[in-house]
Amino acid sequence: MDLRIVFMGTPEFAVPSLKILVENGYNVVGVITATDKMGGRGKNQLIESAVKKYAVAQDIPVLQPKNLKSPEFQAELKGLNANLQIVVAFRMLPVSVWDMPELGTFNLHGSLLPKYRGAAPINWAVINGDAETGVSTFFLQHEIDTGDLIFQERMPIYPDDTAGDVHDRMMDLGAKTVLKTVKTIEDGTVTTQKQDDSQASKAPKIFRETCEINFQQPAQKVHDFIRGMSPYPAAWTRLEGKQLKILKSTYTEDYHQLKPGTFQSDDKNYIKVACSPGFVRVHQLQLQGRKRMKTKDFLNGYSFNG
Repeated sequence: MDLRIVFMGTPEFAVPSLKILVENGYNVVGVITATDKMGGRGKNQLIESAVKKYAVAQDIPVLQPKNLKSPEFQAELKGLNANLQIVVAFRMLPVSVWDMPELGTFNLHGSLLPKYRGAAPINWAVINGDAETGVSTFFLQHEIDTGDLIFQERMPIYPDDTAGDVHDRMMDLGAKTVLKTVKTIEDGTVTTQKQDDSQASKAPKIFRETCEINFQQPAQKVHDFIRGMSPYPAAWTRLEGKQLKILKSTYTEDYHQLKPGTFQSDDKNYIKVACSPGFVRVHQLQLQGRKRMKTKDFLNGYSFNG
């Protein structure tokens, strides 16, 4: 079968999936990605998506619609004459878009569906202390992340993995799963399986306000929350009225009678924060207005004990 593929994606996570298709000789006739934004210092630098940069380097036509329902965009999309669409880390599509190609539209999702349906599956798997996650490919249908499953591939979450660590390993696993999915669609052997909605859980989008650390819980839970938010958007607390992001931590279950949230430090080597029970030990942090640094470097210029 002669595939004509439109690929939809925006961030770095999606690039390996597009790249593996190009490197395996598939005909990617167009890429749909986010519009360019102004960013950088002073908001005067044009920021292009990672997917756009790769597509342009490969001379693949790029469309950047503001409105996926606009007749102009949909006419352009139809003009690409694709028979398969692939979505990796993009936004929700209207039916008129995902239902357009003859062979359908499939999505790569960063969880073992139906677990963690939603925008932040990697973060929530780490926050919840899961030992395993994976990727799923599925054909799109009306409700988000509910379509019929094509493939699922599993991967471990190690005890000290951050969401960033899982993200980086999952990019490669996801790309291989996308390629495997395309091959089965190409040779006509694709089969699907309904999701078991009774096993579904949600992974809602994470906002800065929801990243504040609650130390009134066991140290392991706090540690999992920190690593699940690292490196972005980052778990935070307050230190002398300033926001303090904690990027890397370990924990102990030592007994204490301190108020949860109390900082302890020797002003040289360590910072730890009391939880209920136990302590979280801080290994990398960022105080508001300063750069990210290791604890020992931070303590070179900061004293807890006067």
